[in-house]
Amino acid sequence: MRKILLFITFCSLVTVACNNNASEKSSADLETIMKDSSKFTSIQWKDSAINFGTRKMGDIVNITFTCTNTGNKPLYLYEVRPGCGCTVVDYSKAPILPGKQGNVEAQFDTKKSHPGEVHKSVFVHTNTNSNLRYLTFSGTIQPADSSQTK
Repeated sequence: MRKILLFITFCSLVTVACNNNASEKSSADLETIMKDSSKFTSIQWKDSAINFGTRKMGDIVNITFTCTNTGNKPLYLYEVRPGCGCTVVDYSKAPILPGKQGNVEAQFDTKKSHPGEVHKSVFVHTNTNSNLRYLTFSGTIQPADSSQTK
C-alpha cells in the first residue's frame, strides 16, 4: 500500500512539473513575440474612452472595451492592468486572429471611490508598434443618500 501511495505522489509531482515547464515555455514564447517587430500587428479600438454616465455610490460599473486585430499576424494582449485598486480587469488571453475581435473588461467598484467626477485608466500592452495603450473611462458618482449634495 505504501509503495502505491509513493507511486501516485511521484506521478502527481511529475505532472505538476511538466505543466509548469509548459507555462514557462509559453511565457518565453510570448516574450519573444513582444520583442520581435516582425511579429507585430495592428489594432483598432472601437472606443478607447467610455463615459458610463451617472451612478450611485455602491454600484458596480462594468465597462467593455472592444478591439479588432487589423493586421495580418495574431494579436496578443499580454499585460492588462487597472490604474487603481477600485477597478478589476479581465481580457482576451488567447491570440486574437487577424480580422477578429477581443475585449478588455473593467469592473469599477464605486464604493472604493468618491462622489463626484471620476476618471480611471486601464493599461494595455500589445504586440503592436505602439505597444502601450491607455484605455479610459469616466462618469459621475452620486452619494448613496440622495439627500446629500456635493
